[in-house]
Amino acid sequence: MYGMVNDCGHDAAANILHEGIRMAAEAEFTQFKGEKIQMLVLIRGAGDIASGIALRLYRAGMDVVMTEIPHPTAIRRTVCFSEALRLESEIRVEDVAAVPVLQKPADKRNREKLREQVFSILGSRKIAVIEDPDASSKEWLQPDALVDAILAKKNLGTGITDAPAVIAVGPGFTAGLDCHAVIETKRGHTLGRVIYEGTAIPNTGVPGNIGGYTTERVLRAPAAGIFHTVRKIGDHVEAGDTAAYVEQPDGSRVPLCCHIGGVLRGLLPDGTPVEMDMKSGDVDPRDVGKNCYTASDKALAVGGGVLEAVLNLTGKLRMSRG
Repeated sequence: MYGMVNDCGHDAAANILHEGIRMAAEAEFTQFKGEKIQMLVLIRGAGDIASGIALRLYRAGMDVVMTEIPHPTAIRRTVCFSEALRLESEIRVEDVAAVPVLQKPADKRNREKLREQVFSILGSRKIAVIEDPDASSKEWLQPDALVDAILAKKNLGTGITDAPAVIAVGPGFTAGLDCHAVIETKRGHTLGRVIYEGTAIPNTGVPGNIGGYTTERVLRAPAAGIFHTVRKIGDHVEAGDTAAYVEQPDGSRVPLCCHIGGVLRGLLPDGTPVEMDMKSGDVDPRDVGKNCYTASDKALAVGGGVLEAVLNLTGKLRMSRG
């Protein structure tokens, strides 16, 4: 009997403890549903790698705002939050929603309304995507961390004083000089590693090896003109198949043919103006159609590196532990 009473008392205490934890969690969530932002990260770029980063940060409980150019040219559109701006509507990548902010941050008269719109989106636990190529919104967003994920292979204006923690993705940056940390993007043993001193591996101009193919995977515009799609993302293709064509100013059409077989993982949207040799598509020789609709291994690996760097540089986890 004594043992039974002791067990009951233990269970009651455990129930009280669990209820207390649940109530505390609910209270914290209620605070969060208002506009009390625990961690705000601004990401420059909203292509597939930037979107993989956003997924990692969002799922770790952070609020994410992404900036993009007026007319995004992402290839892997099914996994890019930049599509929210292009389509001017809410979109999802995997299970995460993003909402476009259609007002321009350069218009100072609308800045307060813009700020309200952004924080309203964040309060609904969605990602906000802004047309803001220079990331001028950092001045009024005051993010805890800024991530440059443009992947231009050079610095287009990011500075180490832009936020308390500034993280750059890929080559073109020096940790300790124009950012606090650099994330390695080259496929291989060091992919996703955080670099706190120095630079990432220089750009070789050769795409990463997937299924034994590098440059053969990439589809490039065969001429300058207007890009028109023939196939769609997710289609199976064989070497020699026409994925799209470019309509030149004189009305002639130049076909864009696949070099290898596989699944068409990426393709520019129909009607996009292109220059000769512009990256326009991507064939994945692994030929797994469902992979076209989830973030890539590379994007998530890089995203994991960014998450590590943000937490390390801001000390948020150390502060939360008291």
